[in-house]
This record gives sequence, structure tokens and C-alpha cells, in this order.
Amino acid sequence: MQDRERRRNNASQHSETELPSALKRAATMTEIVKLLNSDEPVENIMHRVLALIGGYLDITHGFVGHLHRQEDSSARGSEAPGGADGDDRIDYYVQWAIGSKRPLFEDPQDRERGWFLRYDKPLYVSFHTELSEEKRKQLDDIGLTAIAVLPLFLNGQIAFYVCFGETRRHRDFNSDEMSFMEDAVRILESILMRRIQRNSLASSFASLEAILDNVGSSVYVRDLKTNCILFANQSLRENFARELQEGTLTTLFEDPNKKTPSGSSREIFHEARNSWYELYQTEINWVDGSPVSLFAIHDITEKKRYQNKIEIQAYTDFLTGLYNRMCCERDLGRYLEETVRNGTKGGLFYIDLDDFKHINDGLGHQYGDILLQSISHSIRDIDGIHNSCYRMGGDEFVIIVPPASYEHFDRILREVKDVFARPWFLKDADYYCTMSMGTIEFPTDGTSVDDVIRKADIAMYEAKKSGKNRVAAYSENLTSVSARRLDMEKSMRDAADQGYEEFEVFYQPIMDITMEGSPCVGAEALIRWNSSQMGFLTPTEFIPLAEYLGLINPIGNYVAEQACTQCRLWNDMGADNFHINVNLSVVQLLQNDIVEVVQNAIRTSGIKPGNLTLEVTESLAINDLDRTKDILERIKALGVRLALDDFGTGYSSLNNIRVLPFDIIKVDQNFVKDLAEDNYSQSFIRMVAELGEAIGAEICVEGIETRSQYRILEGMHVRYIQGFYFNQPLSREEFEALYIAKGKEKPRLKK
Repeated sequence: MQDRERRRNNASQHSETELPSALKRAATMTEIVKLLNSDEPVENIMHRVLALIGGYLDITHGFVGHLHRQEDSSARGSEAPGGADGDDRIDYYVQWAIGSKRPLFEDPQDRERGWFLRYDKPLYVSFHTELSEEKRKQLDDIGLTAIAVLPLFLNGQIAFYVCFGETRRHRDFNSDEMSFMEDAVRILESILMRRIQRNSLASSFASLEAILDNVGSSVYVRDLKTNCILFANQSLRENFARELQEGTLTTLFEDPNKKTPSGSSREIFHEARNSWYELYQTEINWVDGSPVSLFAIHDITEKKRYQNKIEIQAYTDFLTGLYNRMCCERDLGRYLEETVRNGTKGGLFYIDLDDFKHINDGLGHQYGDILLQSISHSIRDIDGIHNSCYRMGGDEFVIIVPPASYEHFDRILREVKDVFARPWFLKDADYYCTMSMGTIEFPTDGTSVDDVIRKADIAMYEAKKSGKNRVAAYSENLTSVSARRLDMEKSMRDAADQGYEEFEVFYQPIMDITMEGSPCVGAEALIRWNSSQMGFLTPTEFIPLAEYLGLINPIGNYVAEQACTQCRLWNDMGADNFHINVNLSVVQLLQNDIVEVVQNAIRTSGIKPGNLTLEVTESLAINDLDRTKDILERIKALGVRLALDDFGTGYSSLNNIRVLPFDIIKVDQNFVKDLAEDNYSQSFIRMVAELGEAIGAEICVEGIETRSQYRILEGMHVRYIQGFYFNQPLSREEFEALYIAKGKEKPRLKK
């Protein structure tokens, strides 16, 4: 359903962007039309036209090619002849480039005529157009990935080629862009013909009339001095014949009491026709030099209907027919502004059904859907909130009590409670479904959309915590700790519903000090939560909650899959023996299918089992030793290495460590704080190193932060070290740039 709503939103946004594009096109065409009266040199006019068209198309280059000798007009209809039948040289008469880009041709005179300058019809070569190798090479030599070429005719012969080329990215021309370029070049032809026939006003007007009859919109021109309509193009005469005959055209489209600035646009609803129009207005000088207003009218009725349909779909919950979360946030924002502006009040109810899961599990989802629909119809029928009921998702609802209905707040609340006091007839029997509700007044208790919904949600959870089937009003007495806990719980559940993508994996480098230069040979994968609602949270904040909510297993599985996949990618980039360390909590380790989970992560990612190290905490030793040993041995049989994390915290006995199949012992960072000065810490490290040699395990020391700590470990039979001295946990991009992509194998040692 979320994907469907996202597609609807995208369609709505696409429809909304079409209107500004049409305005920009009309404005650009108007600016080109204005050049009909320009007395500037032809080169300047051409450059301005190239700039206007190029700016509208957002294309990098434009240029005008002038043939040395006109071709025989009989050749029109196919490739114009060249070589022996015509001059194969051309001058690039005018060049334009977007922004700070340089023109394409440093020496524009007497250039060889390319294959694309041999047609008497528009030619469009997009990036994906299939061309022969020779033809594509000519474009590549110029630096073009796409080109549009439009011949410009004067007196029946090709005089120029107007070209637009793209160099900075791939470009595929669409039909609207092609139509726009052809219309613009026809206007440029008229400008040049007007220059040729500048002494013939009638000829100029005929050219302009022909142009405006083919611009794709209804156009009329009104004299600013006499207010008389001087011109109406064919489209306007056909679509508004009655208004022209009755003299009501200006009444329909112009407001005599309001001066509309030149270059503006507005939407107009024609009630008699039940149609919508968009009117673009600008002031220009007419062909005889008199000041006029030019009006371009586009029928946007279908577009408005489509937008309305999309808006209804985008703001409506498909199952219940209620409005959805997006519509709730929009309407609440409007009501908040109204209450602040007028000094009034409104209210909001946040409802969560109690134990709705039991209905779904016991009767089936189809009956759960029927219940949601029945509840929706019942609350929507309550007087005063008919148009302000929303399904927020799942079994959560919001009811806004608008300012106009606020005086009936208590009555509406009572009727909502009554809805849930009666049974629902489902599957030939009566079933009760209660709800927990949080209420809030605005703007008294909140002045923003997020604030009001969040506080109502807190009040709802307070009602649920108090035993369900209750109503709790928001007050400041609800502690901030409780609010944050509830926020975190809801955010974590939302993150889980969205596939755990908010949980990110950071990587801390692991160095091998037995090798020359102490290179980075692996990384420990560390989980972070970048919550869209609460920001960046550390593991100490959210891991206990994840365990409490029963989400630690899926979150841990997600992290393991992500880390294994990333390690495999790094192995494929050349770091063949690079390994990844992934932490397993005791809860994860003791789940019944942990071996299958690990096996699936290996198979899905394609990682070499020997490049994966699973870290388990020392506290596992106080659990069932036999079961723990069995699980670890089965995991190790997959080829995975095992590491005992946080060694030295005092939970396990040496006997437990001896019988468990660990490959690595990681010394807790508490033993290295004073490592450079403390003999006990040094002796402890040596003792653990000897223990590791005895049981065949390698030693890793965590928490190295200084050069003196790093140096003291040399000669202690310690192989791996990690800590802030080398680097803190890094994002994938940062880690890859430092240790993988650039081939950096040595740590950044601090002086």
C-alpha cells in the first residue's frame, strides 16, 4: 500500500510540474515573438534566439551554420547533395554556450560540412539513436552526445542550419522539445523574412498571423489605448466564437478592477462551460509599433480533473475510505494556522485498537479488514468530524476536532467512546474491540503538526500502559523520559516495518601488528541507528529496548547480512583475505535457528566463511555451558571463526574458555587505559597471550588510544589491536576510502 501511495504521489507531483513548464514555454515563445520588432543586427537576434531556446531546453550549446552556396531546391525531400553537386563548406555564423562553457568551434569559418548538415527536414539525434560508427565518430570529434538540426528556409531555399547540441550529459529529445524547437525556428524565419521585407507591414502581419495560428494555444491581442481586440488567432476564433461575437471575451479573461503585471499567469474557471483555463499575459509592441497586451489561453480542464483524481487517491486510505496520514498532516497544519490566527481552539484524538492482532490471528485478515472498515464508517458518521477522520496506518486512527466543532468536544469524545462500547458482528458472532485513546488541545498544548501528533501519541501510550480501554489527556506531567521511551519504541517499530534500513553498519579497523607496517586486515561491524524521527542513537540507548521488544534478533540478522555482503564486495575489490567481525548477543546466540541464520548470511552474501568472525560476549559462560558449546561448534563447522569479546570482565572461568572453540580472545578495553604505566595491565596482557598460545587462540586488544599503548604491545604475542588511535568506527564510504578503495593498508599512526 505504501508503494501504491508513493506512485500516486509521484503522479501528482508530475502533473503539478507540467504547469510551470507550460508557463516557461509560453514565456520563452513570447520573448522570441518580441524580437519581430527588434532593430538589432541579425547576428544579435540569432544569438538571443539561441540563448532563449537553449535556456528553455537546458542544453549546453547552440550554433547557426551558414552554407557557402545554397543547394538546389529540387533536392528537398532527402539528403541534400554535397561534394561535386554543391559546396561542402560551411561557416558557423553564430555560436552560443550555456553558463561558462566555451563555444564548440574556435575557428568557425570555412568548416567541413558534417553529415548532419545535409537534410532539408529537422534532424534529431539523441544519445540512444542508432548511428553508423562513422556518423557517431563525427559527433564524438565535436564533443556532442546529442544534436538537433533544423534547416531555416528563406525564399524557398535553405539559408541556415539552426543547431542545438549537448556535451555535458546524455540527452534524449522528446516530442515536446522537438515541437518547441520547430515552432521557435519558424518564428526566427519570420523574423528574418520581416527584416528582408521590413517595408511591407502587411507581409509582416501575415507572417505573425501564420505563426500565432500555429502556436498550439488560443491567442488574442488587445490594444492598450483603445482596448479593442486587434487580433484573434484561429484557435481562439474556433473555441470562443460566441464570446467574440457577444463582446464578452475580455470580461471572461480580464479583471477590469485589477491590473495584471506583464508576464504573469493565472487560472480561470469558466462556470458556464465547466472548464478550466490558464491565461498567460504579457505586453509587447504590435507590428505597427502600438503597445498591446498579448493573451495566451490554454485549456487545462483535463489536467485539473486528473490532478483532482490523483489528489483524492493520494490522500485517501484505500481500505477504509478515510483520509490518510499525509492528508491528516496537511489538514492539521491548516487548522493550527486557523486557531493561531483567530484565537480559537481545536482538538485531536489519537486512537490505537487494543489487541487487534488477536482478531487478525483468530478470525483471519479478511475479518480484520471488515472490522477496520466498520469502525471507520462509525466514527465518520459522528456529527462534527465527518471530514476530519484519518487512518494513520495499521490499527491507528486520528480524529481532528476542527475549531468550528470544538464547542462539542466532550460530546464528540463521548460518541467516539460509545462506538467502541458495542460489539461488532464478525463471522456469525459478536466480538468486542476496545481502544486506547490520547487527546490533546491545540494550539494550547502544541503549535506544530509534529508536536501535536507526537504528544497525542504519548497520551495514547499512557492510556495503553494504564491498562488499555482508556482515554488519557495530554499534560506536561507526562515525564520526558516516558515520552522519549515511547517515541523510541514507536520509531523502532516503524523502522522494523520499513525493513530495518534505518539501522546502519559502521566499521572500526582491526590492525595486525605482527605484519610489517601494522596493516588493516579486518573490521568490526558496529550497529548505529539513524532514526528518521529521533536522530542518531547509540547502541547503549536502543539495544536494551530492542531486546525488550523482541526485535534484537531481526536487527542483528540484518546487520550480519549487511556486513557479510560488504566484506564480500571488499574481497572482490582485491582485499582477498580481509575479514569482518560481527557481534552476536546472548539472545541471538541462543535462538533455535542461529546456525541456519549464519549459514543463510554466508550463502546470501557469498562471503568466504573464513573471512567471517562472530564475536560473543564473555557473559555467555554463565548460561548453559553444554548448549553454548554445541551451538558454537556447529557454527564453527561452517568454517566461521569465533571470538570471545570483553574478556576480563569477570564472568567466565578459565575452564569454560578452555572447552569452548574460540579462535580469538579479545581483551576488554578497561585493561589498556593505563597500559603504558601500569605493570598489572601489562602482566595481564602477557598472561592472556600465554593462555591464547596454550589453547590455540590469537589475541586482540581493544581500546588502544595512544602511541605509547600501541608500542608497549610489541613483543607481547598480541596479533590484533583496534581503537581510536587508528580510527573510530567509520561509515562504509569513509572506511572504504581509507582502507579499501585506495589500497591503504597501513594505519594512520599518530605522533
